[in-house]
Amino acid sequence: MAEVALPPPRHRNLLRSALLGLSWGWLLALVLVPNLLVLAASLLNRDPTHFLQLPLTLDSYRRLLDPLYLRVFLDSLALALATTLGCLLLGYPFAWALSRIDGRWRPLLVFLLILPFWTNSLVRTYAIKQLLAANGPLNGALLALGLIDAPLELLYTQGAVILGLVYLLLPFMILPLYAVFEDLRPELLLASRDLGAGRLATFVHVLIPLTLPGILAGTLLVLLPALGMFYVADILGGARVLLVGNIIKNQFLDARDWPFGAAASILLTAAMALLLFAHRLARRRLRDGEAP
Repeated sequence: MAEVALPPPRHRNLLRSALLGLSWGWLLALVLVPNLLVLAASLLNRDPTHFLQLPLTLDSYRRLLDPLYLRVFLDSLALALATTLGCLLLGYPFAWALSRIDGRWRPLLVFLLILPFWTNSLVRTYAIKQLLAANGPLNGALLALGLIDAPLELLYTQGAVILGLVYLLLPFMILPLYAVFEDLRPELLLASRDLGAGRLATFVHVLIPLTLPGILAGTLLVLLPALGMFYVADILGGARVLLVGNIIKNQFLDARDWPFGAAASILLTAAMALLLFAHRLARRRLRDGEAP
């Protein structure tokens, strides 16, 4: 059997340095620099002609303390938490069932799970709008079955926005949970039952702690995007439901108030960074708790 020739150590070091340099250059050019520009814009004044002007000021951040905008941020957080809870309640049993199905069928089911990603999320959101419309198939089916006498007003409500967010973000909850369930050792559940624990006690004291890393990862992957998916609120909620992303979009595109839009973006970025830090701290505590 012929051996595969490896490049000399010097060439491997050059290749490693080139890949690291490319990665750091990408992060610097497309992540760090744009965020620094947004931070700088949030500290400037609004200018009708050039959008931004000196001197430096914190007025945009003071405006974020206005009760009107605080209410929008709190409502946005509540919608994101409701979306995360809905994804968890649907995704947890789904991931459990998926991990217990015959291995021959799992790749097909995982493929079907990620298949909607091949279609643009904006197109899928419009599909949900047609489904919930007064003359849509859902109301038509309910009328045909005689369950309702008049079409229900399903669109332009918080429920419609949450439904759309859950539909779009559910795979981000299922996939981390599925990865955790696949690595779960069935012997631990059997040992719990052998020691006299019932199904509920096994679920609360054994299964949830063992799958907590997947729960935390899925929560993070759902909660963060749900705060900023403004087009879902625009299409399914109309002007009645606003997310933080809607405030940012309106300030940049409609009001032309770039400093305030940038300040709202920085606030959202800081909230995301705080959640990432909390997730990392929780993972570290879980690893420390598992260590002998």
